[in-house]
Amino acid sequence: MLEMEEKNRVTRAAKQMIEIDRLLGVRRAPIAESCSLVGSASSEICSVDEVRETEKETEAMVEYAGNNPVRVEKAKRLAELCERHNRECPLVKTMPGYTNVVFGEGDPNARLMFIGEAPGADEDRLGRPFVGRAGKLLDKMIVAMGLKREEVYICNLLKVRPPNNATPTPEQVDQSSPFLVEQVGIVEPQVIVALGSPCAKFLLQTKEGITNLRGRWFTPGLLGMSSEINVMPTFHPAYLLRAYTPENRKKVWSDLCEVMERLGMQVPAAG
Repeated sequence: MLEMEEKNRVTRAAKQMIEIDRLLGVRRAPIAESCSLVGSASSEICSVDEVRETEKETEAMVEYAGNNPVRVEKAKRLAELCERHNRECPLVKTMPGYTNVVFGEGDPNARLMFIGEAPGADEDRLGRPFVGRAGKLLDKMIVAMGLKREEVYICNLLKVRPPNNATPTPEQVDQSSPFLVEQVGIVEPQVIVALGSPCAKFLLQTKEGITNLRGRWFTPGLLGMSSEINVMPTFHPAYLLRAYTPENRKKVWSDLCEVMERLGMQVPAAG
């Protein structure tokens, strides 16, 4: 048993080092020796095998929640909120062309919550948040932090996909955001990572863009959320894919290191 735990710890540490290197665009970790731990880095779309693997992780998370009364209670409340959202949110009835509601997933008692903008095409098809190209990059970011996807909670400001992945309108945000506020209130994370401008602007009730907001700590007290929740805005993974420069990578990694430090986690050296 102890031998298996040590093997898992070493494997997890190797994955973390590899993803730090990929995020920063450097090569410190022995990638050639460790690539079997994380699979190919060249794939840009979500494969069937990856979806099945994530489904296994989700099933494991459900079993994990079953061993903790707090998680069970929060999972029940999130399920009830999802059902109410599907009944009452105007966007469920009025948004044209979407396939699935994408409510959110992860540990219902997570200390860390990632909130994006809205589902994309892959998310709409599968009914799960962050499973396309941007989701794959988010997964790498999570692993680089030394975490697993099932240990955090992931959702979006909007729960249904806008046509052509359009930026949410103020009216759409007004219609969907009350459910997000309740979602955050149930999970009660210590830290929220706001991915991109729409989410950051809503949570912080500001008109400032993400370039000015990222890297700074805020609290979303204006929304009636707990003042103990810390918000760290950073670039959305989709933006990072479009502008995957060394400068932007370092900025995002710096933001994630701030989050790790705020959560009391060990921050690995970047060089």
